[in-house]
Amino acid sequence: MLVLALDTATPTLVAGLGRWSADAGIEVLAERAVPSGNRHAELLTPAIRGVLADAGLGMTDLDAVVTGLGPGPFTGLRVGVVTALTLADARRLPVVGVCSLDAVGSGARTVVTDARRKEVYWATYGDDGRRTEGPGVVRPEELGRPGPFVGDRAFAERLASPVTAADVTTAGLLRAASPQLADPSSAGPLVPLYLRRPDATPPTAIKAVTRA
Repeated sequence: MLVLALDTATPTLVAGLGRWSADAGIEVLAERAVPSGNRHAELLTPAIRGVLADAGLGMTDLDAVVTGLGPGPFTGLRVGVVTALTLADARRLPVVGVCSLDAVGSGARTVVTDARRKEVYWATYGDDGRRTEGPGVVRPEELGRPGPFVGDRAFAERLASPVTAADVTTAGLLRAASPQLADPSSAGPLVPLYLRRPDATPPTAIKAVTRA
């Protein structure tokens, strides 16, 4: 099964192409990790075209689409989810959503990524790599979860523990999506994991203007 994997939950968007099989496992054919800041909408489509070109394949070769659902900022997640839904609908392909933190690292670990506002998104995993707690959002000093920590090394001091650098990868996305790829009928709706309200919100009332 040829799968397009996308993630826009972090400032580095990921677009990758891999072969997935319940028997043969995962083979990553091409991947682009693009520092994007808030430019996910501008950079995601070129990244998708790039990985297809790198692998010498086209949209008609795809069998499924996987996308990270966050947690992450509202705008970035929306770009990834809408793009995945649009591509899947156009080609009549199954689309699978996974928690983006599940695609960071492997084995027993606690994943931490930047949630802005001096907080981290986090999730904890057991020896078998399955998530046991989270996802959540909290100040690093208040996390109170065991290591080893993987993810954003910038939070090592505030966690008072080393953090092994790790990012969302194509292999991680496909691994997290494996149960749903094996049984596409088990895939639920794509519901982004925002975990909190958007940073920018429309005003709820118009302020009165006082005449001089």
